[in-house]
Amino acid sequence: MAEANWTSVSEFVLLGLSERQDLQPLIFAGLLVMYLLNLAGNSVLLVLIWSAPQLASPMYFFLSQLAMVDMGLTSITLPHALVQAQTHHWTVPFNSCMAQLFLYLAVGTMELYLLAAMAYDRYVAVCDPLRYTAMVTQSLCLKMVVTSWAVVIPHALLHAVMSARLRYCGNSVQHFFCDVPPLLRLSCTRPFTYELVISTEGVLVMVAPFAFILASYARIGVAVARLRSAQALRKALSTCGSHLTVVTLFYGTVTWLYFRPASSYALGHDWEVAAFYTVVVPALNPLIYSLRNKDVASAVRRTGRKVLARGA
Repeated sequence: MAEANWTSVSEFVLLGLSERQDLQPLIFAGLLVMYLLNLAGNSVLLVLIWSAPQLASPMYFFLSQLAMVDMGLTSITLPHALVQAQTHHWTVPFNSCMAQLFLYLAVGTMELYLLAAMAYDRYVAVCDPLRYTAMVTQSLCLKMVVTSWAVVIPHALLHAVMSARLRYCGNSVQHFFCDVPPLLRLSCTRPFTYELVISTEGVLVMVAPFAFILASYARIGVAVARLRSAQALRKALSTCGSHLTVVTLFYGTVTWLYFRPASSYALGHDWEVAAFYTVVVPALNPLIYSLRNKDVASAVRRTGRKVLARGA
């Protein structure tokens, strides 16, 4: 009987975007604007990639997958928090919290694997450009995406199930969505098994793509160092610049959220870092990849001319 009643928590209370009520309207407006920019920017990028023939390449295929993941990552966490901030209804059912945790972990981890796949694409483009079309095929791209989902879904399911089986002594979550660190803080006892899973399986799944990215850029760095032409050097840097910027932003916030010592967590600031990771970075990605990208700029001009021509 005691085993059946392993938790008495039927719902969680998400304490919102900030404890300071005077800042709530400003925070709400800022995050809403970023969310709308995320949807608009990534939607435009998707339309361009799917409709422009000059963007039919592996790099833009991965970018289209990244755009969908970016929209999903923000949509899983932010709309519910914004509605709660307006209605002042801060509770979320236990099962809904676990479902949100699963989706958030799956989609968030998928972004890491897409960035790793894009690193391989950039590595081949810089280090072996003559064999690029033969090595980075459509079939390979599809296999990389499917394999990534096959890794991240069990990973997310494992952590969601283990979070659901924890004993909770409270239900007030110091966050605006359900995530592993704030839920662990509510555990009545130290969840040694779960912490062991996080430090082994969790670290392995999340660090593996980062190690692959580092290895790819190490090879790229060696290849760039051998270039003697300034024009070739600029081309190599422009090929990798956008991806490297996104990797730095994304992994920087992920490291801060999940790979700090437990004693260094500051409950008042976790939501700010999480908002940057789930809202700001996904909204910036379309801008980063479109900035100084001649192919995207050309696709925008052609699409604009087509729209104007149809309107006339």
